[in-house]
Formats: sequence, structure tokens, C-alpha cells
Amino acid sequence: MSEPGVPYAGIATRAVALTVDMAIVQVVIFAVGAVLTLSASLIGGFDLGTFAKVLAAAAWAAAIAGYFVTFWVTVGQTPGMRMMDLRVSTAEHEPPGVARSIVRVVGLALAIIPFFAGFLPVLVDDRRRGLHDFMASTVVLHGTAEPPPEPEPAHAALQAAGYRAPV
Repeated sequence: MSEPGVPYAGIATRAVALTVDMAIVQVVIFAVGAVLTLSASLIGGFDLGTFAKVLAAAAWAAAIAGYFVTFWVTVGQTPGMRMMDLRVSTAEHEPPGVARSIVRVVGLALAIIPFFAGFLPVLVDDRRRGLHDFMASTVVLHGTAEPPPEPEPAHAALQAAGYRAPV
């Protein structure tokens, strides 16, 4: 459950959602790999060497990226996020589009690579954003919570109040 008045998801709920999502993707990839291996063994097997390994690694990365991008674009949340009652939102309060989701996936990979250091900003940022959120200009919210309005830049607030900068 979320803290009263805090619409943004914290690091623990996001970690659980990411773990569930990665488990789902890995099980599907394992099942597809098992079927392909069984099929290859039935027809006598074949070894493509290094090319097959590179192709398998690219397919693995594409499957993971496709999983996240597809769910973020269509419903704004992955199955793991749904389980934790989380969703991804843009400043316009909509699910991210394809380009923003691709940037977010790249950012997610970059956040994970250095021992999950890209998630550390979630602990100190007011809107609990990680590296991938900063890169894609998104936030992760609890359920149907709406984020508070973005604060106006200081100069816009001053101009609205009638202040004119000296020339």
C-alpha cells in the first residue's frame, strides 16, 4: 500500500515488479529455447557456432525489450507492475509512447548494469525517479494516483507575479 499523499512508487515495490517481470520473460525465453532445441535434435541437430550464439543473445535482448515496450505502450504497466499496483506515466498522465518506452528500456539496462546503481536516485528524488525515468521523462505511480502538478520555473512564477527583470 502506498503512503498517504505519496503517489510515486518506491524502490521496494519497483524491485518486486521488475523481478516478477524478468521471471516471466526468462520462463518464456527458456520455453521457446527448449522447443527450438528439441526441434533441432529431431531433425539431426545443427551447430551454427558463434553466429548462433550472437543471434540467440540478440533474440534474448529483443524479447526483453519487446516485453517491456509492448506493455508500457499498450496499458502503461507490465504484469509485475500490475501485481504491485503500479503504472508508468508521462507528464501528460498517459502511458509512454513507443519512442519513450524504447528510451526507457535502454535506460533500464543502463540502470541495471552498474550493480543497479541507476536505481539509487529513487531513494532521494522527490518523484522517486530512477535513471530510466529521467531519460524518458516518466514517473512510476501507485494505482490510479495522479502526480501533483509540475512546479513552475522560478522565472515564470516571478513574471506571473508582475516582476520585471532590470535591463
